[in-house]
Amino acid sequence: MSKRALISVSDKSNLTAFAKGLIEAGYEIISTGGTLSTLVNAGIEAKPVDDVTGFPEIMDGRVKTLHPLVHGGLLAKRSNPDHMKQMEENNISPIDMVVVNLYPFKQTIEKQGVSNEEIIENIDIGGPTMLRSAAKNFEDVAVVVDPADYDKVLQALQSDQLDAEIRKQLAAKVFRHTANYDAMIANYFMTETNEEFPETYTITYEKVQDLRYGENPHQQAAFYRNPINKSTSLATAKQLHGKELSYNNIQDANAALEILAEYNEPAAVAVKHMNPCGIGVAETIEGAFSRAYDADPISIFGGIVACNREIDYATAVKLSEIFLEIVIAPGFNADAMEILTRKKNIRLLELELTNESTAMKKLTTVSGGVLIQNSDNGNISIDDLKVVTKRQPSEEELDNLLFAWKAVKHVKSNAILLAKDNQTIGVGAGQMNRIGAANIAIEQAGTKAEGSVMASDAFFPMPDTVQAAVKAGITAIIQPGGSKRDQDSIDVCDEHGISMVYTGMRHFKH
Repeated sequence: MSKRALISVSDKSNLTAFAKGLIEAGYEIISTGGTLSTLVNAGIEAKPVDDVTGFPEIMDGRVKTLHPLVHGGLLAKRSNPDHMKQMEENNISPIDMVVVNLYPFKQTIEKQGVSNEEIIENIDIGGPTMLRSAAKNFEDVAVVVDPADYDKVLQALQSDQLDAEIRKQLAAKVFRHTANYDAMIANYFMTETNEEFPETYTITYEKVQDLRYGENPHQQAAFYRNPINKSTSLATAKQLHGKELSYNNIQDANAALEILAEYNEPAAVAVKHMNPCGIGVAETIEGAFSRAYDADPISIFGGIVACNREIDYATAVKLSEIFLEIVIAPGFNADAMEILTRKKNIRLLELELTNESTAMKKLTTVSGGVLIQNSDNGNISIDDLKVVTKRQPSEEELDNLLFAWKAVKHVKSNAILLAKDNQTIGVGAGQMNRIGAANIAIEQAGTKAEGSVMASDAFFPMPDTVQAAVKAGITAIIQPGGSKRDQDSIDVCDEHGISMVYTGMRHFKH
């Protein structure tokens, strides 16, 4: 008795060649709908599933394979005499292979202007059910969900080696595939019903690439992407030149992109170890990069630079003069490419940049669990600021205060950042106390601190940070406010003619 394969696919890549290979291997083919038409039109003998079930496809194809004569043929354990007896009593014939891939739900929800009705109709029911039935019974049934596995399956059949181990591997891929599919559907409905943090939270990611190692050479790692991503993401960047990205490259580059999204004007961001070492804004991208570089010409060595304008020749010349791991931009003109590609290893990434706020969640693993929160998309305008000192900030100071506030949000807490002329001049990151962060930022700024502004990611628990600002010649401060001892800091500002504004918003970053 010949074996039977049930084929029903939305992705018809390499379908006819695979079907011909199955027939050569002695399989009879059962099929449905568009797949059946494709096979018949290619001259491949195939039987409609109606001939097996004795029941027509109904409800616009919603019901066609959900039938005991299909699932009995998939789920019966060939080694179980009772199963085999029941198959005989109910005229059920075995199905030995299932070749199914699912309705294109992902592609549907990514379409512009798609209706909810179309989305719902692209939720596959019969396909996942057949896949799961076959995968559960992998000892007796081979199940193929990925066209990339067609050649492997045919080769195994030709050498009579489609054994239990290969079938188990194919089944494992099926359960990953259906879990991925269901997760996308679950997340779609979670968005539709505005459920931020439901009782269970299912996420799914697709592999982009294996990495040489993780943070350190003894750690294994891989890069995965959100299959339905609508924001700027490294996973969609086009690498134009250079070595393969590393784990740390990806971490740092992502940090640079998150900072860059804060600025609409020409901006350049330099990042080391996920903290900004220099941020500059100017009328041209060359000017912006010059400011980012001058902010800290030591730390930028071996760092990552992201720019929100096309890299031109003049900017490329300056970039080429230092050792950088990565340059990210929405484009590189021909002259810039000629300059930068002289460096063999520098990674050049082209990426469309958007400043759109997204509903993306931040996930942080902890032992045995995960923390999930909304992204810190909180921003302020001049109208949101509350001046708490006698002296009002000047217009120039306000511009620099807002520039600094956007930047300090992306510095590891405790964070203090100094800025002047749309340029960071001192960054104190990740310290155990706030005055420690302030001292680092002030020391880095040196004489540039005179006339600069200070931003703090959280309130001042005591006036020591303001006192340090006074000594450094800082003229204005932006901070959330909210400490029991706020007045102590205000008094120091008033005594020395410093302006201080409150945002009412904290930006801890751990």
